[in-house]
Amino acid sequence: MAAVEGASIATMTEPPLALEEVRAFIDPRLDAALAPSPDASPRLLESIRYALLAPGKRLRPALALWAAEAVAPVGMARETAWEAAAAAAIAVEMIHAYSLVHDDLPAMDDDDLRRGRPTCHRAFDEATAILCGDALQALAFTTLAAGMPAATATRSVLVLAQASGPDSLVGGQADDLAVERGWQPDLLSAPADEQVRWLERVHRRKTGELFRAAVALGGLAVQATDERLALLDTYARHFGLAFQIADDLLDAEGNEAVVGKRVGKDAERGKLTFPTVAGHEASRRRAGDLAASARSATDTLGPAAAPLGRLASWIVDRDH
Repeated sequence: MAAVEGASIATMTEPPLALEEVRAFIDPRLDAALAPSPDASPRLLESIRYALLAPGKRLRPALALWAAEAVAPVGMARETAWEAAAAAAIAVEMIHAYSLVHDDLPAMDDDDLRRGRPTCHRAFDEATAILCGDALQALAFTTLAAGMPAATATRSVLVLAQASGPDSLVGGQADDLAVERGWQPDLLSAPADEQVRWLERVHRRKTGELFRAAVALGGLAVQATDERLALLDTYARHFGLAFQIADDLLDAEGNEAVVGKRVGKDAERGKLTFPTVAGHEASRRRAGDLAASARSATDTLGPAAAPLGRLASWIVDRDH
C-alpha cells in the first residue's frame, strides 16, 4: 500500500502518472489472484497470466478505486477506500482481459497485436485463448464474491454479471460485428443520424457498460448512498462513450507503435465508426462534450472525485 499512503487530493498527479500509481497498487494483487493450484493446467495458467498481467492503462481498476475514493464516507482514508474496492478492481479487470482475448480471436476481430504484444491466440493457440477467456470470466466472479463484504457481495455480482452479458458487453460485441458480417445490411445505406444512434447503442453496451460497472462496484465497496451511486453512473455513461469515440479516432489516425495494436483495421473491414459516419472533427467535438458532461458529475461529487474528472479530460486527448 506504500504507493498510495500519504497521498492527497491536492497532490494528485495528472492521469498518466496517477494511473502508474494505480498499477503499482493493483498489479501485485492481480498477480496474487492467480496463485497456482495443483489442479490448474500449467499452460492455461500461463495464458491467463499473459492476458491479465499484460501492460495496460488499468483504466477499469482505476475507475473502481477512484470511485470508491470519491464517495467514501467522511473520515475514511484514501488507502482504506482503495483496499475496500480492491476485489472489485481485480474482478472488473479480469472481465476486461477476458473480453480482449475473445475479441482478438480470428472468428471475431482477428487481431494479432494487443498492448504491444502478440495477442493471446498468437502467443499460444486458439483453443488455449478461448479457455483462457472462459477461465478469466469465472475467476472474476469468484474474486468478487469472495472479496466483497457480505452486505454488498450479491448486488456487486449482479452488477458485473449484467455488465458482461447479452444485454451489455457480449451483446454490444455481437452488434459491432453486424455490418462487416452482413447481418444488418440496411445500416450501410441508412441516414447518418440513424447510423450515429446505432453506434452509440453499440458503444454504450460493448465498452460503456463495463465502465459503469467499475464505478458502481467501487461505490458499493464503500457502501455509498444511492444518490452518490447515481452521480457515479452519470459520470461513467458520458465517460464510456467519450472513450470509445476517442478509440475510433485512434484507430483512424493513431500510430501503431504508440497505440500498441494494429490501427486502420476498422476502415479495412468497412466497419461503421464515429469518424467514418460523423467525420473526424465532429467526432472530436462530441468526445469533448461528453468529457465535459462527465466532469460536471464529478464537480457535484466534490473534491474527492477530482481524479475521475481529470481522467475524463485526458481520455479524449490520449495517443494510446
